[in-house]
Amino acid sequence: MSITAINVRNQFRGTIKEIIEGPVVSEVDVQTPEGLLVTSVITTRSVKELGLVPGKAVVALVKSTEVSIATL
Repeated sequence: MSITAINVRNQFRGTIKEIIEGPVVSEVDVQTPEGLLVTSVITTRSVKELGLVPGKAVVALVKSTEVSIATL
């Protein structure tokens, strides 16, 4: 299933690998079947309301107006 009712073109299906929960915001790591790791920083309240737990299948929706890259 892909989500088409919103304006987000980059969608990655995956499974929650880890959640690092903080008092206000949490990091949610989503691993795709190809092994790509996508990390989202969302409110801890949203983590709880969405029932996010490691092992749960999710879709990571990525919308960005800017991606910066620096050389080493």
